[in-house]
Amino acid sequence: MDTIENAKKLEQKLAELEALLFIYGEQFSRKKAEKVLEINNKEELDSLIEEFGRRLSVEGRGLSLLTDNEKIQLVTKPQFGKLLESFVKAELSDDLTPASLETLSIILYLGPISRGEIDYRRGVNSSFTLRNLSLRGLIEKSSDKDQQGGYLYQASFDLLKHLGINRKEELPEYEKFKSLIKPDDSPKPKTFPGAI
Repeated sequence: MDTIENAKKLEQKLAELEALLFIYGEQFSRKKAEKVLEINNKEELDSLIEEFGRRLSVEGRGLSLLTDNEKIQLVTKPQFGKLLESFVKAELSDDLTPASLETLSIILYLGPISRGEIDYRRGVNSSFTLRNLSLRGLIEKSSDKDQQGGYLYQASFDLLKHLGINRKEELPEYEKFKSLIKPDDSPKPKTFPGAI
């Protein structure tokens, strides 16, 4: 019975790690992973990361695990580079999608804002959309000094110039929109790891 229970716990922790890395979308520190996954020692986390990496390394999987001494990240496998490059190029030549416009609006009105909070407000992973907006030069990413290894997104100077405004406070109904957002509307770090 003990072996079955341990196997269930391992599967649960592997699923939690996968979900965490997927939603975060960027480099994630091992220390933060230990804290969020409630793992009490480095060896247990190392073992979990090694097992997850092994499972992703099999053929038929599109993702792999990038690791170093301090950070881990879920990434696409190199053999899909050409496919993804052509897809991204096609996306960049198209008009902005509703998802891109939604994300851009959140950044315009609430930026600087973390990816975790963007995901929380949209209810979906925004990694690809943020990369797309960044490649188009519409948003900028900067280090979040309060959160080690985290990033904040804000409207780029070029976007403001394109919109014909000098600062975001000139956006339509900016003050009204800001007054609707309560400070306690932000995600809580314990329930949403991307906001940590």
